[in-house]
Amino acid sequence: MEAYAIIIILLAVAVGLSPVATKIKLPYPVLLLLAGIGVGFIHSFQPVSINPEVVFLIFLPPMLYDAACNISAKEFKRNLRVISQLAFFLVFVTVGAIAVTVHYCLGISWALSFVLGAILSPPDAIAATNVTKGLGLTHRTETILEGESLINDASALVSFRFAVAAVAGSVFVPLNAFLSFLAMLVGGFLAGWILSHLFLFIARKKFDRKVIVSLNLMLPFVAYLIAEEIHVSGVIAVVTAGLIMTRHKDRLSEATVMQSKSIFEMVIFVLSGLVFILIGLQFPQVLKNISPDRFLPLIGCSFLIFAVALLVRMFTVFWHKYNTKKQYNVLTEKIKDINDTKWQRTNRHFHNLKTFDYRIEYFKSLLLTWKEALIIGWSGMRGIVSLAAALSLPLAMTDGTDFPERDTILFLTVSVVIIMLLVQGLGLPMLVKWLKINNRQH
Repeated sequence: MEAYAIIIILLAVAVGLSPVATKIKLPYPVLLLLAGIGVGFIHSFQPVSINPEVVFLIFLPPMLYDAACNISAKEFKRNLRVISQLAFFLVFVTVGAIAVTVHYCLGISWALSFVLGAILSPPDAIAATNVTKGLGLTHRTETILEGESLINDASALVSFRFAVAAVAGSVFVPLNAFLSFLAMLVGGFLAGWILSHLFLFIARKKFDRKVIVSLNLMLPFVAYLIAEEIHVSGVIAVVTAGLIMTRHKDRLSEATVMQSKSIFEMVIFVLSGLVFILIGLQFPQVLKNISPDRFLPLIGCSFLIFAVALLVRMFTVFWHKYNTKKQYNVLTEKIKDINDTKWQRTNRHFHNLKTFDYRIEYFKSLLLTWKEALIIGWSGMRGIVSLAAALSLPLAMTDGTDFPERDTILFLTVSVVIIMLLVQGLGLPMLVKWLKINNRQH
């Protein structure tokens, strides 16, 4: 059977399982994942190989763009502090925590351990959106989860590139790495800003609506390709374009906006369904390259990586909650002293009460409830980006030797992604029910 025929069959399975998931009340991604694993073990089924470049170009841009277009720009900006902490600080901490775990668990080199840490550090935007859909989470919780997933791929993929370069023998210089990372972020932002405004300029012309809708559909792909071509972050370029389009969608006609939204909804539904089946299909394939005596130790290490990643995420989220509450309490205590005229004379930089009140309201808006913190901490599933990054590992080094531990890294990646999707994906609805979060709060 030809590869394209297999893809059509998988798409039909993905679409057909959607009502089944609703009927049996099982998260749609989890059902697709199990179906993919089951299909992968059928002996007559031809394995489907995933091209990492195809994943990064075909799957990532439209899904990031659609999520960015649907997120509230105002809410995104208001929660940017916690989103940035999760998308950058947490990613780098997770890279280190997983690297330490893998190094001491399996005894592989530090460079390879950091490669795996970078691969498994970013929660997936597709998984976050599909698993949390319809659970009635608060608007702020959804904004934080979606906002984090929009930009954390940039920091993770940069970490991955530096880690792979270290395996190949390149010298890691922290200052150069930081400057390169900063340049990629700024460059990605500028690329997305320029292209989105170019599209808005064209959209103001009296072109046929089909032309404008087609250009809007092409925008995320063009933004990603151009950004990657000039060696800046394609992820940031796509997200920036999406956020700008959200802010300026009033410049487009209502019919254009509605038609674009309908097309993107259909595209995202089909692609997201295919993604989780493809993840499941990879497990039987990577299992063939692992010797039986290594299977149990690697599975045990996979569960350990999952536990470490989850604990690090929980700690970071609750640390943010505690630290924000502490800062808010300090400000509320100081506001009491402002009413004292003697204090005002000796602390003139606080004489502008409006500015001070604004700071208090700002920190108050950042306060997370323990329920929100628990949900955010639990919802860090990995997905297709981690899998694509692992598959993009080179087969050989520059000297012609095989890339060390490539099969091990692939197996651990697929195993951890499956464990996270099953445990966290199945556990999230139960957690929401236990916390009695049954209505959307704005």
